[in-house]
Amino acid sequence: MTGFVSGFVPPPYPQAQLGSLRSLAEAAPGGLVDTSVGTPVDPIPEVARRALIEALPSSSGYPTSIGSPEFRQAAADWMARRLSATVNPTDITACVGTKEAVASLAYYLALRSPGRDTVLYPELAYPTYAMGATLAGLRVQPVPVDENWCIDLSRVDPADAKRALVLWLNDPANPTGASASASAMANAVAWAQQRGIVVASDECYAEFTFTAAGAPAPPVTALAGDHTGVLAVHSLSKRSNLAGLRVGFMAGDPDLVSYLGEVRRHAGLMVAAPNQAAAAAALADDAHVDEQRSRYQHRRAVMTPALESFGLVSDGGPSTFYLWLTDPADPSTNGWAIAERLARTGLLVAPGDLYGAAGAKHVRLALSITDEQTELAASRLRQ
Repeated sequence: MTGFVSGFVPPPYPQAQLGSLRSLAEAAPGGLVDTSVGTPVDPIPEVARRALIEALPSSSGYPTSIGSPEFRQAAADWMARRLSATVNPTDITACVGTKEAVASLAYYLALRSPGRDTVLYPELAYPTYAMGATLAGLRVQPVPVDENWCIDLSRVDPADAKRALVLWLNDPANPTGASASASAMANAVAWAQQRGIVVASDECYAEFTFTAAGAPAPPVTALAGDHTGVLAVHSLSKRSNLAGLRVGFMAGDPDLVSYLGEVRRHAGLMVAAPNQAAAAAALADDAHVDEQRSRYQHRRAVMTPALESFGLVSDGGPSTFYLWLTDPADPSTNGWAIAERLARTGLLVAPGDLYGAAGAKHVRLALSITDEQTELAASRLRQ
């Protein structure tokens, strides 16, 4: 009998590596408070819930892969209103949540441009940027970040730049909460355009951009200028607590969007019609986003001093709903040791090296927990 030839073996999923820490946290008096993943816990907006229900009776047929006209128009209107970016609805295509788009983008672009074989991304980043490159059979090349946790393109090897197919940007950034300035974003886009590299800008946390004082700040976007070779990726998962509906979109360069829309149609990638209706309604409503932003600001205000009393500080940026924590009193410590200390209080966090080796001395704490859990976790930390 002939055996199978061994090939790609998927590595352990990042959060699946937290088993022992989870058990430790679950054993704490009062049980587990899980801040390791960042999954939304707050209510689905009423406008989205209503639209979802109303769309069900007419959803017996197949949905449009690129997105309904109503969904794409709502996305274009939202980008104009919130990002001051002018994008035609025809230059937008739906995706089944942005993780799917992130994981598949390099593969689809490599089919279009087989002469390039490298994916660039920040050295501290969402792991799916690198995994998408791996699944496409491409080289992965992390790019160092500067003292403010922002990508430093001056440190890209020119040889890697010549081979680069895609440059991933992420603003505001997961896991660090860093935000680039508008000029820094424009410079990054220009750097890639000059080298014929596609910019893939993950802007899923755009609505949660804050100043150092914690006030809402205008988000930046890669679509502020020339869209040539530029794609922005957006999601309803965090903005509108619609992670369970799996709705997002890509927007930008007309040729790229058209190509991706056709490829994705052949692949059978479609967002359910009621989910598109819910997303369109959510994109048209800003009130629930203001409310969600206030929730995260409140939780940050409660957790930050409690963590400081525990000996941890957040030295990342002020944006997103993540805290990027380290122990300033012990420069030799590592994220896994910090995570174990927190697990003994019942708090589960993600060690920083799950997002890249440069995060080895940090942990990421997601504020996507209820207000009651926030108060419980803070109380334990103060004790």
